[in-house]
Amino acid sequence: MAGKNMKEKKKREKINWKKELKLTPGYLIILIWVIFTFMLLGWILAASLSTTSDIFAGNTLKFPSGLHFENYAKAWGSSNVATFFSNSLVYSLISCTLLILICAPAAYVLSRFKFIANKVIQTGFVSAMGVPITMIVLPLFGVVANLGILNNVLATKGVLILLYVGINIPYTTIFLLTFFSNISRTYEEAAAIDGCPPMKTFWRIMFPMAQSGIVTVTIFNFINIWNEYFLSLIFANSDELRPVAVGLYGMLQSMQYTGNWAGMFAAVVIVFLPTFILYIFLSEKIISGITGGIKG
Repeated sequence: MAGKNMKEKKKREKINWKKELKLTPGYLIILIWVIFTFMLLGWILAASLSTTSDIFAGNTLKFPSGLHFENYAKAWGSSNVATFFSNSLVYSLISCTLLILICAPAAYVLSRFKFIANKVIQTGFVSAMGVPITMIVLPLFGVVANLGILNNVLATKGVLILLYVGINIPYTTIFLLTFFSNISRTYEEAAAIDGCPPMKTFWRIMFPMAQSGIVTVTIFNFINIWNEYFLSLIFANSDELRPVAVGLYGMLQSMQYTGNWAGMFAAVVIVFLPTFILYIFLSEKIISGITGGIKG
């Protein structure tokens, strides 16, 4: 019986060459895109380990003067990259944590409990996702300026975190709402029979079961907040407040005076590393979270 099953599996696993040939144009496009991306990233990495003269001489990949790992130390210490990096890390981690604490219970309630304003709230979240940030940033800046807290570092950081949370609440809630809707109600029914109250059922049972969706939306939020530029450009008026996106733009402008292009590329690599590491180690979670929730 085992031998027959193995033969059947081999038959099923045979490649359908006709089907694969039809998909060849798509494979070629993906291959070209992958090669281009790797070449681009490879060049940036090579430039970060070269000197400015090697970059302009076109000898980036040859390393005629050797590998210059000190570019990273200089970029981290002398170009305020450490400050920009730590600011972005604080903004992203605190905002992502608050988003999950707020949106996960909200999404669960909207997906499980029927009440009068349920559809209205869901429609409001979907509508809010379509509002451009440029429409609300000036009124928000006016309110914050009138409060007189723009010169206070801690207060301004708190304002930025609240803005990041508020802007991402609609997307996060709708994403998790769809995920919770795919989880079977039998788990809650079993918990109710055992005398578990709804709040405890959510935190003990439903929240852990939605882990892949929570991880996925957290990664997306982390990347969005880490790369956010417009809000931080308006509200962060000093290096003590600026995240990496605004900080790197300022560094790029200063290159015309200092000419340290190798240090600039080293800074780009440092800033790029967190999101790259997230994708490498959590790619399976991202895919499983996008393709659907738990059904049963």
